[in-house]
Amino acid sequence: MAWSTCNVFICACYCFFRDFLKWDAVQLSLPPRPRDHKLPTILSVNEVRKILKAAANLKHQTLLMTIYCAGLRVSEAVTLQSHHLQSDRMMIRVEQGKGRKDRYTILTEDLLTQLRRYWQSAHPKNWLFPSNKYPQEHLSRSGALHAFKIACKDAGVNIPKGQGIHTLRHCFATHLLERGIDLFTIKSMLGHTKLETTAQYLHVANPNKVSLCTSPLMDDEEGVQ
Repeated sequence: MAWSTCNVFICACYCFFRDFLKWDAVQLSLPPRPRDHKLPTILSVNEVRKILKAAANLKHQTLLMTIYCAGLRVSEAVTLQSHHLQSDRMMIRVEQGKGRKDRYTILTEDLLTQLRRYWQSAHPKNWLFPSNKYPQEHLSRSGALHAFKIACKDAGVNIPKGQGIHTLRHCFATHLLERGIDLFTIKSMLGHTKLETTAQYLHVANPNKVSLCTSPLMDDEEGVQ
């Protein structure tokens, strides 16, 4: 197990023995383990494009594109509603994201085009990405993860174990950094509390890349099919 998982059990043991059984802390020889600091795997723009084009249907394609183009967490993407899309300002409002914080992130031209195409086809009501089985509920996180996994398999793109759909969010931040967008702006769009969290992308960004498109399909003449 990862050290972070081990620490959860260690903290539970501390709580039980120290707070419930009233053991002295000296009796507990359970030293906490340091967290692993692993750098995320970053895909190229072409690899992201392949994944999006390999999505099983328009709904899944639009979902994955939204996560990548706006840098959303999967939980934030599946709970989007139409009023969160502010096309006049070209922004997406994220309500009650991680840490119960609201924020705004970008809405790119090609993502807006894709969302309009999806809207005309699906006509979603309550949720932008409703569940297939329960239309009154939004798509589950597991459903989104499954859609991403299948798209990666069909696209022939290997995602390391433990990273999954969150890789698209990592790619969003890294590709923006490679375009010259400053860390503070990226931090705001990602909803990070500390700048140090965003700064990890300095270690994975390619310094030789000076101009990458924010969303991967904007150069596709036919758009998203």
